[in-house]
Parts: sequence; structure tokens; C-alpha cells
Amino acid sequence: MILGLSLSTFTLIHVLISLVAIAAGLIAMVGLLTSNPLRGWTALFLAATILTSVTGFFFPFAQLLPSHIVGIISLLLLAAAVIALYLRRLEGVWRPIYVITALLSLYLNMFVLVVQGFVKISLLNALAPTQTEPPFFAAQGALLAFFVVVIVLATRRFRPALTSAA
Repeated sequence: MILGLSLSTFTLIHVLISLVAIAAGLIAMVGLLTSNPLRGWTALFLAATILTSVTGFFFPFAQLLPSHIVGIISLLLLAAAVIALYLRRLEGVWRPIYVITALLSLYLNMFVLVVQGFVKISLLNALAPTQTEPPFFAAQGALLAFFVVVIVLATRRFRPALTSAA
């Protein structure tokens, strides 16, 4: 039992929160690329991503796992993104800090999605049962390359002050 829920129920809730975070994050990413803040989607993305990272620590564990390290990194990135967006209001250096940390948080959530896909989806698992095979590295490499390009483009394009002044 976790927080009064069965492990399977808690896992389902955690997965649903993660999927909401990813969907909202992808929409918020489009906003960054088009210099449109999409405040509601951004708030949902940040809140759901924080929640999915936090709930990941409620699963039973005996030692520090790679998933915990990803969760810690994600929470640090999200803290910087929240500070940049809501406390520093994207002024000066805080604009690129926000873009980079928010998108890296989305990347980490998508990284975990790919990992879980190779664990849970039989077709993918057959291609890379130990996650050390080329298809797994190709999928993760493509995801990383995509996010490098998106982060560079979004950092250059996201200028919400210019958008709101127009």
C-alpha cells in the first residue's frame, strides 16, 4: 500500500500523471517554439511534472536507483524553471534558463517514457530486452537529438515580451 492505495492503483495514477505531464509539456514546447507562453498548458506541465517526479519516490525501494537520480535531476531542473518563470518573470538570463530547464525536464520525462516502452511493450522489449541493444540506443539517441534541436530553437525564438508587446 502506498498512501492508502494498492501498488497497482498508485502505479496507474503515477503513469496517468506522467502522461498528462508529457502531453501538456509537448503543447507548452510548441508555445516556446512559437513565442507564445501558453500559460495554462505551461502551469499544467510544470505541476504535473513535479507531481510525477515526487510520486516516483513513493514506490518501495531498498537502494538509490537510476530512476531516483532522474527524479532528483528533474526536480532540480523544475525548481529552476519555476523560479525563472514565476519569481524572476523570465527577465534577462532567466528566459533562457527557463526554456532550457523546462525542456530538459520534458526530455527526462520522455526519456523515462522510452525506457518504460522498451520494458512494457512486447514488440520493443523483443528488440532490446536488456536496454543495451542498438534499437534502444537509437530511440534514445533520436530523442536526445530532437530535444537538442528544440532547445536551441526555443532558446532563440522564445521572446514573450516581444510577443505581448505586439
